[in-house]
Amino acid sequence: MDDTYLTLAGPSEGEYSEKGSRFLAFATHVSTLDDCRVLVNQHGRRFHDARHLCYAYMLGPERATYRAVDDGEPSGTAGRPILGQINSRGLTDVLVIVVRYFGGTKLGTSGLIRAYKTAAAAALNEANIEERMVCDTVTATFEYPLLSQVMRIVKDEDLTILRQDFQLECEMVLKVRKSASSHLAERLRQVRGVEIRVND
Repeated sequence: MDDTYLTLAGPSEGEYSEKGSRFLAFATHVSTLDDCRVLVNQHGRRFHDARHLCYAYMLGPERATYRAVDDGEPSGTAGRPILGQINSRGLTDVLVIVVRYFGGTKLGTSGLIRAYKTAAAAALNEANIEERMVCDTVTATFEYPLLSQVMRIVKDEDLTILRQDFQLECEMVLKVRKSASSHLAERLRQVRGVEIRVND
């Protein structure tokens, strides 16, 4: 199972100019649609005097949520070239915004596509790209006398404990690589009396 994905380690910027028009590009890591909305609004306020604020994003390890916005440029000349640069690098959880200051000379369809593509590429070329793991959370519920057996499995599998509550009935929330979650759940179920929930 492929349970890793590529994203940005931090924000980066790039710039492209043609026939007096300036294209300022900003690439950043995002996790949610709300992150995208907030950043687009922030850049809208910051560059309120710009002619266009075009952007594209890709979200989720499956890369299934995406959008490309032309913001008044001819259809397909801005957002799609930006999204193409995200796709060509296999990135996700990424937002790229390109702000255009119009220089007085129209660039034409091919010129616009080239400008937005080049500006987005400039920002992404400056970015540090990192590989991240897709993880599940496994919740184990058990009686206190079983704690030592559960902890042995946690140590064997080198797991991260996200939360634990040791009362008469114990609960432990574990972070595990997605490809290993079924193996972990099976090991825990072998301890009689342990109840398992995955991604609950």
